[in-house]
Amino acid sequence: MGDGMAVADMFTVNHTVGRVLCCMCGVSMTPNAANMCVACLRSQVDITEELQKHVTILYCPECERYLQPPRTWVKAQLESKELLTFCIKRLKNLQKVRLVDAGFIWTEPHSKRLKVKLKIQKEVVNGAILEQGYVVEYTVDDHMCDKCTRIAANPDQWIAKVQLRQKVDHKRTFFFLEQLIIKHQASAQCINIKQMHDGVDFYFSNRSHAIKLVDFLNNVVPIKFRNDKQLVSHDTHSNTYNYKFTFSVEICPICREDLICLPQKVAASLGNLGPLVLCMRVSNNLLLLDPNTLRYAYHDSNQYWRVPYKALLTYKQLIEYVVLDVEAEPAVTVAGMRFSMAHVQVARVVDFGKNDNIFNVRTHLGHLLNPGDHALGYHLFGANTNDMELDKYKGLDLPEVVLVKKSYEETRQRRRGRSRPWKLKSLAMDVDPAAATKQEEQKRAVEYEKFLEELEEDPEMRSKIALYKDPNYVPGSETASMVDGEQPPSVPLDELLMDLRLEADSRADSEEDVDMDEDYLQTFSGTVLSFWSCRIRIHATEAGRGRCGLATG
Repeated sequence: MGDGMAVADMFTVNHTVGRVLCCMCGVSMTPNAANMCVACLRSQVDITEELQKHVTILYCPECERYLQPPRTWVKAQLESKELLTFCIKRLKNLQKVRLVDAGFIWTEPHSKRLKVKLKIQKEVVNGAILEQGYVVEYTVDDHMCDKCTRIAANPDQWIAKVQLRQKVDHKRTFFFLEQLIIKHQASAQCINIKQMHDGVDFYFSNRSHAIKLVDFLNNVVPIKFRNDKQLVSHDTHSNTYNYKFTFSVEICPICREDLICLPQKVAASLGNLGPLVLCMRVSNNLLLLDPNTLRYAYHDSNQYWRVPYKALLTYKQLIEYVVLDVEAEPAVTVAGMRFSMAHVQVARVVDFGKNDNIFNVRTHLGHLLNPGDHALGYHLFGANTNDMELDKYKGLDLPEVVLVKKSYEETRQRRRGRSRPWKLKSLAMDVDPAAATKQEEQKRAVEYEKFLEELEEDPEMRSKIALYKDPNYVPGSETASMVDGEQPPSVPLDELLMDLRLEADSRADSEEDVDMDEDYLQTFSGTVLSFWSCRIRIHATEAGRGRCGLATG
């Protein structure tokens, strides 16, 4: 007890911090690593020397957005946290210092100037940390974005035009091409798109943009094209010429699921393939398959246009059959697709109850067909093909029926008219009056429905385009019960994309989407700077106007 009282009563020495003189001016100061006072340290070292003081930014006055290089346009209001973030991200070498605070300095809205005051810290002499503030001035230059430029442009003042045509009686190819163009943004530079009776016209303000579209088409479908130019004006004093350029593009008339009789010269060049073959795939070349032997060959665009040929029968001449019996062989993989040769007995649906005509067919669809199923095929028994290439084959034994694919038409009829959980985007087109008739619209609607059904049946076809979830889809709307049996193919939900649309809240009358790429969205939703965590606070200026600042968090 006595020892405890003695320890408590002991004398305690208070520790004091010594002071030293500045090595430059001799002022008494608290010791630091540089042995210099703050005034002398700032006179010797300028940590803002390598930082930008003047920056030029581009602003679209039509949609009130700022350009985030290389091609992203950001929506931001004056003195908002989004604009402050955008301004800070435009500064170079800012990662060499530590950002402490940032805020706007008020300027006149019509001055085309933005001023941001930054407070930074940096390690200087002998580990001493110096804090300094400086002002960055941003010059705002007006520059219309690409979208506003296309809207403001006169569609009649085009420089180059791409005329896309295909000599067939349907629009299946154009439906698929439209989705490819949307996915790859091949029409981003178009000032106008017009739907014609037999194709589509694309208008551009620059010849190079038209050439870029032609190159894209050449990579996705077999085409041939020619280009012409027309003199518009000529200045004899400066020796300048103004032309309008036209690119005429013709797509190969062969489409998927067409039955083709190959010319003798083509069949010989492909190893005596066929001569009756099915077109299984169309890209920048044609995949031709012999349904009797499973032999196949690729026929590229140059080979086709050297010796062109037409389809013997097209998809509009497909007839529905009922499968009565199937004797299938083991399945094999051909050109990345699964087939199985089989001997099948089929009868036409329209013949049921009228006659007993049964056809014995050898087909490549043995892995899909079962007795009772329906299949679509070409009826060659007694058909009047009127094909010159077919007449050149003397003694050719034609099959009675060529089956093409399994049919789900009976089941689809009960589901037709109901909404799908997915949707496709479409290009904004002007319709030519000749293609705007009621008959053409009805025909287009039927063909578009067939195109959607093809997408549901073909996963490879879906993989080349973008399908989006339909926000208006209501699963409970399909309350009707389905009869027992095999259901038609559908699109899995994991293949659908979310249709991201960011609306501009500050302009109630504007419904334009804010174009942001994925990289900027990830950066914008994270931190202001990648190396320093910050939080945004709003405080009032002396003039009563709001100011945005950054404080360390």
